[in-house]
Amino acid sequence: MRASHADRERTIDVLKAGFAEGRLSQQEYEQRLTRAHHAQTYGQLQTLVADLPQGPGSTSGYAYPVRQQVAPTFWAPPPPPPTNGSATASMVCGVLTPVTWGLTAIPAVILGHKARAEMRRTGESGEGYATAGLVLGYLALAIGILVIIGVTVAAAST
Repeated sequence: MRASHADRERTIDVLKAGFAEGRLSQQEYEQRLTRAHHAQTYGQLQTLVADLPQGPGSTSGYAYPVRQQVAPTFWAPPPPPPTNGSATASMVCGVLTPVTWGLTAIPAVILGHKARAEMRRTGESGEGYATAGLVLGYLALAIGILVIIGVTVAAAST
């Protein structure tokens, strides 16, 4: 059953009482408080306060209604942040540079810098992809410039 805002507030009151009584550490209290704010169901709220007193001796005075038996929910770490698309594109352009005779070197560099700026702002992952694209792009540009200089010097000496 979905929980209401009032149910979340009652859960937060039980957590506050547990913290005030020394039953929860500061870190555990903050973690449970965050999870209480994001809880969607009674079962999620109940798991947060299952090991705390909620009866007449509790300062909150609230006991959850008895519901049908629910399988225990286990805490799982949050999913990893998504990979930045520009970082992936930068790496692909960098890898394709030898095949395309250097035509994708400039897009690799531009996308790599764009991706790094986006990742700093949004917290996405893909730093390695962006770096690989930048290195391969700059390397292809440097080789291209050296080839142009070599051809120019060879043509001028003849």
